[in-house]
Amino acid sequence: MDIALDKVCELILRVRAIDVKEGPTDPASGSNPIDDGSIDALTSSPDDATEDEIRDVIAGLNDDERADLIALVYIGRGDMEPEEWGDAVRLAREREAASSLSTADWLIGIPNLADLLDEGLSAMGRSCA
Repeated sequence: MDIALDKVCELILRVRAIDVKEGPTDPASGSNPIDDGSIDALTSSPDDATEDEIRDVIAGLNDDERADLIALVYIGRGDMEPEEWGDAVRLAREREAASSLSTADWLIGIPNLADLLDEGLSAMGRSCA
């Protein structure tokens, strides 16, 4: 893998921060205001920089690192096996070249991205732990 383990682990942490967010809620829905002191802690908002931070991390990767990241997703979701790493990277490069969607948009749009990256690392014998 050309991408450093710490870069993948940083991305996993940032993606997990987005995964725990929920849509807007109604703070006046009959709940006790005393209990609602931290209502915004897990609520997404337009000012939330987490997604921008993920985009910045991905934008800072070179072509080989982005291809490795995509290949980890392929392996993590079971599309390919660890023994097919070279093919997974080649397919990732083809996806990047052929897609009108940016790599950041594509990755952010994947449900459970952090889990898939973590599973991909595990299949490759690596871990963030």
